Amino acid sequence: MSIKFLTAVQNIRPETYMSFVEEIETEEDFKKINWSTGIDENGNTITTNTCPHSEITWTKVKEEMDKL
Repeated sequence: MSIKFLTAVQNIRPETYMSFVEEIETEEDFKKINWSTGIDENGNTITTNTCPHSEITWTKVKEEMDKL
């Protein structure tokens, strides 16, 4: 399922960086993703659990996953 999720996100917005631990199968799982928003002055990735990309929503990702 992770491959489908990653492919769906890349189809919607290529070069989107994120990390997650569990399979992404539900909207609740989607809310646990760590989305990369940049790099701090020490070279560490800055993340947020709120997707910073308006074009990536659970509804759109799920639709794309269902097509795969």
